[in-house]
Amino acid sequence: MDASERAAQIWPVLVLAAHNRQTLTYDLLGQIIGVPHFGLGQLLEPIQAYCQAHKPLELPPLTSLVVGKDDGMPGSGFIAASDIPLAHARVFNYDWLGERTPMPDDLRAAKP
Repeated sequence: MDASERAAQIWPVLVLAAHNRQTLTYDLLGQIIGVPHFGLGQLLEPIQAYCQAHKPLELPPLTSLVVGKDDGMPGSGFIAASDIPLAHARVFNYDWLGERTPMPDDLRAAKP
């Protein structure tokens, strides 16, 4: 299974978190999907790229919801926003349930 296929599995977990207005630690997300937390960055990258590339407007940075347990901040690979509280507000207020769930090919195509 490649990163885009795993990212497609992660997408609904993040959408549920956004709907419930909550963040997820890397550890918790790793436990949910059965991947060590240190391997999540490469699996979140296709989602980050998809949100940034989605036209006509960028989707809010959904991957901002995945944070470290010690500092409550996204990891160093997160580049979609610098103001994390604002990013979370945008993600929490977006109608993710009205958004089409991307397929692995959609996520693969969004990667730079």
